[in-house]
Amino acid sequence: MSRLQDLFQQKKKRVLNMYCTAGYPELNSTVDVMQNLQDAGADMLELGMPYSDPLADGPVIQASASKALANGMTIATLFKQLENFRTSIHVPVVLMGYMNPVLQYGFERFCAAAAAVGIDGLILPDLPLYEWETEYGAILKKYNLDFIFLVTPETSEARIRKLDAASSGFLYAVSSSSTTGGTINLAALENYLQRLQAMHLKNPVLVGFGIKDKKTFDTACNYAQGAIIASAYIKALEQQPDVKQTTRQFLNAVLAP
Repeated sequence: MSRLQDLFQQKKKRVLNMYCTAGYPELNSTVDVMQNLQDAGADMLELGMPYSDPLADGPVIQASASKALANGMTIATLFKQLENFRTSIHVPVVLMGYMNPVLQYGFERFCAAAAAVGIDGLILPDLPLYEWETEYGAILKKYNLDFIFLVTPETSEARIRKLDAASSGFLYAVSSSSTTGGTINLAALENYLQRLQAMHLKNPVLVGFGIKDKKTFDTACNYAQGAIIASAYIKALEQQPDVKQTTRQFLNAVLAP
């Protein structure tokens, strides 16, 4: 059983997936930030691989990616940093990024390296379903990596079912048709998540984009297995670079009873 399957079997509700940018705030912060997120209560981690043209990301994550790239972060450097992370980090970890740098590294070489260090899955928003079906899905399966597709409020029911069938690990429900870090209409979010809930999908659903605090996390968790917080946490690190203190304060506030 994969770590993701195990997590969703053990914890049916309120799964918190925390996003961090590799190489931010400092080049060698990656594993320290991950460790502090796990210690503060994150159930899983989404590790962003910085890229110069991140289509789905809003200004906060774009700025963190630019800083990480300026710090010297590359895919090769990231895999070096992750070599021994499984000695202390046991929560599922998925890599989030874009096809261009992965293809430059070599798709199969990338998957082999990710599996070797202990990564559980990938989120590549610009990998189309057709290419996944005809070329890349088989490579991901060869290395036992889960692959998570994204759906939005505009995605048709037929396509949601196709993407759910292709996904493993979980399905990423984008809260609204915007980039990360935007504000969300909670009533519209509830309607959308109720629609997904009524479809009885194969995968657990995690909600992302605009989930930033206890209120938005709680709302998402009323209708989905959990949620993903990204920009709000990166912004907190930007304002207060003490990783341990900032991470603990941020997660304590989100997870408060």
